[in-house]
Amino acid sequence: MTVTRATERCGERGFTLIEALVALALTGLILSALATLTAQWLPNWNRGIDRIQRSEVLGIAMQRIAADLAAAEYVPAGDDKKKPLFDGSALSVTFVRTALGPDVGIGLDVVRIGETSDRGQFATVRSRAPFAPLPSGVSPSEQIHVSDPVVLLRSPLRLSLSYAGPDHAFRDSWHDMDKLPALIMLTVREAGSGRVLSVSTVTRVHVDAAAAAGKSDDGAANDDTKDSARDGGQAAPAKQGGT
Repeated sequence: MTVTRATERCGERGFTLIEALVALALTGLILSALATLTAQWLPNWNRGIDRIQRSEVLGIAMQRIAADLAAAEYVPAGDDKKKPLFDGSALSVTFVRTALGPDVGIGLDVVRIGETSDRGQFATVRSRAPFAPLPSGVSPSEQIHVSDPVVLLRSPLRLSLSYAGPDHAFRDSWHDMDKLPALIMLTVREAGSGRVLSVSTVTRVHVDAAAAAGKSDDGAANDDTKDSARDGGQAAPAKQGGT
């Protein structure tokens, strides 16, 4: 009976105090090593995630700018003007395109994409205003007041633009021209180093001249008559009615 109770007490024994202290010390060392590794690895992970997110945002912004410029329309500022409303410089561009956006009906927008100051830093902003023909003698800068600003790029990234006609010779400005530019180069640089980023691109403007005037109905009828005469097809004389 005594031997059985002693055996039961031996089976109920746990860790000694020294064994528990050693286990706690080993656990502390393992946790300390894991914390050190995490402290070294986590910042690099966060920087990698931030870099990927910035690249995605930058790519979306460049796609939007290129799509806007490609959709520029040959629209004069007023009824008495023949030149298109397009004013481009190295840091900003103003043009007319088909209205785009939620709850926007059929019409045209004046779009301005350019650099401005936002909270003490440079930012590339897209703004818009509904297009309406300007009165005679009024400059677009005085009459057009854009709104709905959307920030596309922020410092340290800066966007510069250059324009080219059919000769593909790029220049820093496009003012008071008879046609829209055929090509627009979008260059993104880092403000500090001046390094040109790989997202820089060239977009082609779909329309660079005014649409040809459509023919009137009378003109179309005359063309049909000429075509019939050319084919030798003359209308058969009507039969005389019998007596």
